[in-house]
Amino acid sequence: MRSFGSHAQIGAEWVGYPESMVLLAVLSFAGSGTGVLFLASVVAYRRRQSRRYALIAVAVGALFFRSIVGLGTVLGLVSMPVHHLLEHGLDFVIAALILWAVYESGPSDPTLGKE
Repeated sequence: MRSFGSHAQIGAEWVGYPESMVLLAVLSFAGSGTGVLFLASVVAYRRRQSRRYALIAVAVGALFFRSIVGLGTVLGLVSMPVHHLLEHGLDFVIAALILWAVYESGPSDPTLGKE
């Protein structure tokens, strides 16, 4: 069994030691924050039970997963090509979900908002 030090390649090959520790700390903080926001969005969805709240909860969940992918990359568990595919794919998914939620929150009467 590998020890943490030999398994986790902090910073992998693209960042040196001091910078990788800062990056690890920032990603850990961001992951914790988005995890709390994800839980809050799930609670809000369960209270409201609407499609808009579900879309926001899924978008925040994707943001949380994005932080996990970033942390896995810093620890050397996710390769850089996989990291880029997942992160940029999730960027699109998050933007699409938020725009869908905004569209869903528009007026239900097509005559509203027109002069």
